[in-house]
Amino acid sequence: MNQRIRHQIWNLKQKSIDVALECLGFLWELHRIYLFKSKTLSQLFISAVEPINVNGLESQHKSKKGILVSAYLKKINKSEDPEVTRIAFAVALKNLYSTEPEVEEGDIVGVLAAASVLQFPSLFQKCVSIMKSGICSANVCSYYCAACKYKQETLATDCERWLEVNLVPQFSSQIHLRKLPQELLQKVLRSSRLFTFSEFHLLKTTLCWTYLQRNPKVQIIPSHQIILMYFSSLPKRCSFLEREAEQKYITVFQSLRLHGITSSKHLEDLRRINFLPLPWLTQILSNHYHALENGGDMIFQTDFSMQAVRFGLLLKQEPRYHEEIISIYGFFFEIKAIRHEASAYSFYIQRVKHTDPALSFLTAERSPVSLRQEREVKYEIKAQCLMDGKWREFSTDQLTQKFGVTKPSCKSQVIPVPISSSLFKQLPHIDY
Repeated sequence: MNQRIRHQIWNLKQKSIDVALECLGFLWELHRIYLFKSKTLSQLFISAVEPINVNGLESQHKSKKGILVSAYLKKINKSEDPEVTRIAFAVALKNLYSTEPEVEEGDIVGVLAAASVLQFPSLFQKCVSIMKSGICSANVCSYYCAACKYKQETLATDCERWLEVNLVPQFSSQIHLRKLPQELLQKVLRSSRLFTFSEFHLLKTTLCWTYLQRNPKVQIIPSHQIILMYFSSLPKRCSFLEREAEQKYITVFQSLRLHGITSSKHLEDLRRINFLPLPWLTQILSNHYHALENGGDMIFQTDFSMQAVRFGLLLKQEPRYHEEIISIYGFFFEIKAIRHEASAYSFYIQRVKHTDPALSFLTAERSPVSLRQEREVKYEIKAQCLMDGKWREFSTDQLTQKFGVTKPSCKSQVIPVPISSSLFKQLPHIDY
């Protein structure tokens, strides 16, 4: 990139340079006919030449070989935008001479900042377009912050959408999680489109995020066991979230559906690390007790959209058949994905008996078992598919159904999802 910029400047020096721009401690030699792509530069140029008559301007050209526009230096300093580096600014100025803007993705945030300061609309929109099509773990946080800073709502929405789908399956295992702003994390956690394998996976992700905020020098994503050991090693005078310095994280964990964590091992780990306030843990255990006492009825969860327990599976390829066992309060279900010849998947859930061979020995041995023949369930099945670079969502909407243990009553409504050649990822998601 630096060589290309130097080559560009060298070629321009062969022409008649008539404007010099002093900025960022450097003198940029330009040509007035190209300045008008930038509103900022054109205004500075006009303000610089207005006091000078034509004869005076010609004599200045002969003596100084250019007009020194020094007012722009003050404008850059006032903006206090650390993203506007010399390299980014050079790329922006180079694009004054291009018919179509050209930007490399590695420079994109800095060039966007420079385009904003220069008021260079075609370059600015080119940067936004490249950013929207290139969101990934390494840049989603910086792109989101840039979108908020420069009021690009569609880019911010695309970043949020990417996180809704990838927070758990991809982003949670990468060190870039550290850079995720708290307000964005909370917004994603509260989204109805957030994908997760289980509520416990979201707890693991938020614990890891908190650990990274507390340990900014860590360069490798820690294992869950290391995170548990770290929090359990802290003084036990009160829970972690009740400490004055850590109360800022309370809203993050209030965004979780902690009542969906039903494993006794996971609950014991939470108690041992002394992370959540004791009343929170007491409420979780109380909810579980009442649900079991009432045959699986979750009487304290009345808002389906915000309190339904979520389960999901991820298909990165196109298998013919895929299933996942889930259990809650003595009832067992399979999430099923079936590939059809007619270019479509079918997703549905199906109740299974506790004696079904599909259940692992560990699941059957450690989970409570309900012998009720019928179980009324309110549920929603969602499938999110990446098609032509855009995420599409298919849903059954909220349904209430009595599930038996034999066909046809054991099977939920089926949701069909079309397949295209560009589809490579599907995320069926069950809210229970």
